[in-house]
Amino acid sequence: MKVQLLDLASQYRKIKKEVLREVKQVCESQHYILGKNVAALESEIAAYSGAKYAIGVASGTDAILIALMAAGVKAGDKVVTTPFTFFATAGSISRLGAVPVFVDIEPETYNIDPAALEALLKKSAKGVKAIIPVHLYGQCADMDRIMKVARKYRIAVIEDAAQSIGAGYKGKRAGAIGDLGCFSFYPTKNLGCFGDGGMVTTNSARLADRVKMLRVHGSRVRYYHDEVGANSRLDEIQAAILRIKLKRLDSWSAGREKNAKRYDSLFAKANIKGVLDTPKISEGCVSVYNQYVIRVKKRDELRAYLSAAGIGSEVYYPLPLHLQKCFKELGYKKGDFPVSEKAAKEVLALPIYPELTPAAIKHVVATIAGFYSKA
Repeated sequence: MKVQLLDLASQYRKIKKEVLREVKQVCESQHYILGKNVAALESEIAAYSGAKYAIGVASGTDAILIALMAAGVKAGDKVVTTPFTFFATAGSISRLGAVPVFVDIEPETYNIDPAALEALLKKSAKGVKAIIPVHLYGQCADMDRIMKVARKYRIAVIEDAAQSIGAGYKGKRAGAIGDLGCFSFYPTKNLGCFGDGGMVTTNSARLADRVKMLRVHGSRVRYYHDEVGANSRLDEIQAAILRIKLKRLDSWSAGREKNAKRYDSLFAKANIKGVLDTPKISEGCVSVYNQYVIRVKKRDELRAYLSAAGIGSEVYYPLPLHLQKCFKELGYKKGDFPVSEKAAKEVLALPIYPELTPAAIKHVVATIAGFYSKA
């Protein structure tokens, strides 16, 4: 049995007629930029996330970049984040000429360690303008502790919720807890469009106004520019597609959670303890399982074995950001963030999409158990 890491075709077949109808309507309207679908989606995402405002932008990367700009981050400022995340988190900081400052992660959630964050700021908070916690793999970071320390030092908090739309944290949802939230609608996300797209959320009218201004070249009135902003607007066609998908998002998330529990149960019965750890969800958190990530010994050998068996998997992420060539000038070295470095050698994402069948999950687990029985 072949099992893909992600099967977007199955999802598309179920919504194809509706998608084509809506895309046709956009084409016939000839209104492609910041139209009625973008405005409607912004209202719907705000309501869904629990934030007062949502502003569509061109990508998840731009969401982080513009959120940083809206928060007043400028060249030379410091922004604290995790080294165990997708490149865009720190890359956006650097694009503004600001300085990424890394702190290590928690070993079980893979999210930024609040204790390490507090220790860093206690030592010196000078020049730190913002903190970007990443809600990795679909689970929120420990936002109570992060917000407490951020407020103590009067530092803005920008949630990187690119992988976590709909994720719950103590009755709240990702993107509505910090000062700003950033979402990605890249096709592989739980809520993905047919290209690039993103969204910034906030509960601040002032910040919402700044994001709206910054996404259109720093302009509030056409051809008059208050600041140098960006050309970063969510396309009308993408918004129309996302509105169709948003109506189904909760059921898709429930399917992912059901599949995760099935994995958990099968792995518990597989008698491979000591070489494999399943995801740990913190108390008060609801994961949307953008990824189902196991932690394993002999990770690369296992991945090759799965590939030979026709089973897709992926490593998110094989090299922490502090060891990336482009960040060499920051002065970090191997061993600086041991928890992140260890995770990078051991994590492996398995198929988790809602259309995945119980038989496929059983096959994946049996194949992994077979590998360790021979190892």
